[in-house]
Amino acid sequence: MDHHNKEIPPGEILPVVVIGNGPSGICLSYLLSGYTPYLSPGASHPNPLLHSKLREQPHLSLLEQDLEYLCEGLEGRSSNPMAVLFDSLLLPDSDFGLDHTSPLEWRYEPERAVPHLVLGKGPPGGAWHAMEGSMLTLSLANWMELPGLKLKDWMREKRRNVRNDRATPAEIASYYQHYVSQMSLEQNFACGTTVTSVTRQPGGQEGSPPCWRVTGLQRREGEELGDGCAVSEEAPFSFYAHNVVLATGTHDIPARLGAEGESLPYVCHSFWELEAAISRGELDQSSDPVLVVGAGLTAADAVLAAHHLNTPVYHAFRRSVSDPGLIFNQLPKLLYPEYHKVHQMMTQQQYRPDPPPREHARNLRANSSPSALPSPSASTSSSCPSSYPGYLSFPRYRVAAFRPDRKCVLESDLGQRTVVQISKALVLIGAHPNLSFLGDNGRSLGVNPEEPITCRRNPVEVHPFTNRVVAADGPGLYAMGPLVGENFVRFLKGGALAIASDLAKTQRGRGGVLATDRGAGGGAEVGVPGS
Repeated sequence: MDHHNKEIPPGEILPVVVIGNGPSGICLSYLLSGYTPYLSPGASHPNPLLHSKLREQPHLSLLEQDLEYLCEGLEGRSSNPMAVLFDSLLLPDSDFGLDHTSPLEWRYEPERAVPHLVLGKGPPGGAWHAMEGSMLTLSLANWMELPGLKLKDWMREKRRNVRNDRATPAEIASYYQHYVSQMSLEQNFACGTTVTSVTRQPGGQEGSPPCWRVTGLQRREGEELGDGCAVSEEAPFSFYAHNVVLATGTHDIPARLGAEGESLPYVCHSFWELEAAISRGELDQSSDPVLVVGAGLTAADAVLAAHHLNTPVYHAFRRSVSDPGLIFNQLPKLLYPEYHKVHQMMTQQQYRPDPPPREHARNLRANSSPSALPSPSASTSSSCPSSYPGYLSFPRYRVAAFRPDRKCVLESDLGQRTVVQISKALVLIGAHPNLSFLGDNGRSLGVNPEEPITCRRNPVEVHPFTNRVVAADGPGLYAMGPLVGENFVRFLKGGALAIASDLAKTQRGRGGVLATDRGAGGGAEVGVPGS
């Protein structure tokens, strides 16, 4: 499917603008396009309490029901109640590996549609298009799907075998593009757009209400040259919207340690840099160890990729292996054997230095002098058959410095330092969203307004049942997906339900009208952003 290039309409106030065209924005577009979930006649839900509540008003769509009431008493792997509710309805008991039929049926009711526009830098699918490679995704295939189109069925049409019930990032990206086409959502997508500013605008003198102004640049294909190639150009756009949804994800800017020497050329901040080094033949079993910093799933993928090459791996992370906040302690072992394997490695093969004499330890901390690193076989806590040669973990360690000679200084939380010789370092500690179109990069919208927005530590603070941004400059600003702490596709769909439900209530409050205004609020003009 080609990139969609819907041109931004001038002279209109749009009801809804969604910034970000990944799975969050796609799912919300589906709900805003008139696709409406109902309890299917005769359907049942394995949770008797939820089933009983759903049967109370089966004639009402899910968007019209009291979602806070439906959420009561539900538990799941997300701290967001709406995420748990919608996931439970779409994939009942999937955490137990069961494949219950969803009790929902989807009806297309165009009269419920809310005009909206979804903006994205690339094709629909967002960051998934940048995740090339052969990695298996984290989630089971059906956990990656969006409502109305079974991912497994689509995958079977593309290839013969669905390996391990998983899909590659390239397949997932293709699925999301196909989904937009299959559901006839193309008219809502404007790709090739970069938003540069979102500001709150006061109402006009003629009585028009306050709204949001969105400005940016849209890439368009320009004049075709003699060789058949077209020159792309960027045209500025500016328009107004009653509601803006932040759905940009958090994969734009890799997080950094702030350690000395972090900008040295052997220090990388992307898994894809590791794959590039592997494809160039730079790493093998004779290489010095690769240092992986971080304890998330991308760091685990890097450990597995290096381990499969028999390249030695040092693995440093700040948490204890038993920390309940560690992602590996939250995943079902039977469903994720490869990540359970990494957790075993982290647990069984920890670096345990001999305690140095007090005077030596004091000098070591003061002078940062190198200490010999025991070999993995001598440092593991277990020599059982499940041990993994060539791997050594450093729990509760941080990087103190990278040196030009490819030596890295690691420091424990007790202040003990160790120097390791490495071939390459991979700092995989998450990423920050690019919210440069908001004042102070949106920092004021976070749970802690003194810190930058991050998915895990400082997400955008939203109302749990509407996803309205708590600290917004005015009404009509929403956030969803990784920006509010939801990293898994299966759970970000709950944010789409919350926003669509809240907008539906607004629509009903206005007598069923949430349409595009023309010429209100000063209109919209095509001009230089910020003009």
